[in-house]
Amino acid sequence: MEFPVEISEIHEGERIRKPEMRLEFGGLNVDKKFEVALVQPPGQVEDGKITIVGPDLPQLEEGRSYRLGILIEVAGEKVEKDLEGVLERRTHYFLNYIEGVMHLNQRSDIWIRISKKAYAKGLNSLNWIGRALIMLFKKTFPIIEKIQVTFFTDPEKVEEFYPKALDTYAARDAKARGMMEEDVDEFYGCLMCQSFAPSHVCIITPNRMGGCGSISWFDARAAYRIDPKGPNFPVPKGQCLDPVKGAYEGVTKTVNERSLGAIQDVWLHTLFHHPHTSCGCFEAIAFYIPEVDGIGVVHREFKGSAVNGLSFSTLAGHTSGGVQNEGFLGIAIEYLRSKKFLKADGGWERVVWLPSQIKERILDAIPEDLRSRIATEKEAGNIEELKVFLQKVDHPVVQRWKAPEKPAAEVEVEAGLEAAPMETVPLPSEAYLTAVSPTGGGFRIILKNAKIIAEKVIIKREEKK
Repeated sequence: MEFPVEISEIHEGERIRKPEMRLEFGGLNVDKKFEVALVQPPGQVEDGKITIVGPDLPQLEEGRSYRLGILIEVAGEKVEKDLEGVLERRTHYFLNYIEGVMHLNQRSDIWIRISKKAYAKGLNSLNWIGRALIMLFKKTFPIIEKIQVTFFTDPEKVEEFYPKALDTYAARDAKARGMMEEDVDEFYGCLMCQSFAPSHVCIITPNRMGGCGSISWFDARAAYRIDPKGPNFPVPKGQCLDPVKGAYEGVTKTVNERSLGAIQDVWLHTLFHHPHTSCGCFEAIAFYIPEVDGIGVVHREFKGSAVNGLSFSTLAGHTSGGVQNEGFLGIAIEYLRSKKFLKADGGWERVVWLPSQIKERILDAIPEDLRSRIATEKEAGNIEELKVFLQKVDHPVVQRWKAPEKPAAEVEVEAGLEAAPMETVPLPSEAYLTAVSPTGGGFRIILKNAKIIAEKVIIKREEKK
């Protein structure tokens, strides 16, 4: 079939900036969007059928953002219901094969841009995108005997189907909640996003879904079984080095090898020391709030600024790209339900702020005695209001504030380091400070673009006991 643009893996990772786009679907400014894959009885699927419910690309205004729903229905004697999540996630993979199409995120969080250049070449209908999906799905998964694709661009039709999409995701997620990491011999890895973040290796366990929120341990296992050469692969657990932090010998070896040495280690259940890397497809960000020694969570669809004054996009800049920045962790919203959710950092007893939309969505996962003690944007819009609220409700983190503090002028360094002569370090003004409190106690302070002037600095060597 002759396509107006190229379809190849070489186009993975293509970024389409706003001035280059013809239009976009989903993204931060669109409230309803989704992608769903469903396994259906053969009689309900017409092979090769493409349906557009609503206006096609030529009828949509250039430069605008629109709602979109994509429904992919497949059938086949060997196509099992458990494969729905696997097929759904491959939509991200396949759409990025199309020259001039950028696809980010997953499920109800999609963001798709089509470039002006591709549109001018003839990619001027969703029919072309549907044909590409059908071709790639059948080529990659020969067990698919029938496949049809429906695009919803009518805003009312998107809204009508949206609750059904959420129910589908929730039913899948519930299946994986009964297992623990201790119950399995191996985890699974995912390299699907390395075209966007080359050093990112996603580790998926029964207690930690992929940050995109669309691949559970069951999904990754099924994906590997039907496509052993695909982006999912088994990760032997090896020796458990720390069950609280989620430190495993096999995980260390895998992330080191698969990131080509860029990432030395990953601890699965903490945002300090060796936090899990992220691409940029995460559903939410867990972030440290040093002023109250607590943790906040903000999701992609939250409008405005989080309690620390930073927007989601700003926080994402510290979280994405396959790098490890202590105090920032990209997560799936489903991870908030995990029995190992940030276990090394205190779990829910350390969480102090959540957007009300997320709090309501996962309220049953929050310990009952903490539900009224975690602030939302309704109770606290900034750090000072958060402090007042936490003291008023006697949040568990308040007890941490009562720990004795060290004199501000005294800085301890590791044993064996010699004290350097005192000097003024000329750096640009406009200080930006990130203070990270590792689980083991103490602070690591990172100063960026800071000018530091001190009358006296005392550096003490720790005496061996």
